[in-house]
Amino acid sequence: MAISEQTIRKIAERARHLCEYCRSRSDFSLSRFTVEHIHPKKLGGTDSLSNLAWSCGNCNSHKAVAIQALDPATLLMTPLFHPRNQKWHDHFMWSEDELNIIGITLTGRATIERLQMNRQEAVNLRKLLIPAGLHPPDDTT
Repeated sequence: MAISEQTIRKIAERARHLCEYCRSRSDFSLSRFTVEHIHPKKLGGTDSLSNLAWSCGNCNSHKAVAIQALDPATLLMTPLFHPRNQKWHDHFMWSEDELNIIGITLTGRATIERLQMNRQEAVNLRKLLIPAGLHPPDDTT
């Protein structure tokens, strides 16, 4: 079943038009934002609002159908961040210069690694948005 335009708008608004993973802003993104299935349909996920997230194209393509990944610090397989069930602050923080996302849990580190949340393009954009007061977002819940 296709996700309706109304549902897409609702998901984008719920996320305040920010990628629910890397916190990129959709109004300054070169990649298209999409509705992402947190638990992929291929693995039994549904189109329910509780399983859908607003995601930049980069995070979405790197996540693909993954629901877990290796934590680079411990090499333990761990679940990826779940934006509906977890709070961003509990797993991530901004570096002192606010350019990079730091994982503060196994889930945070594994998600950053799998989704490449500190890819150079994202860091470059953050660097440009900071002086304009547009980064970091103030709603990293």
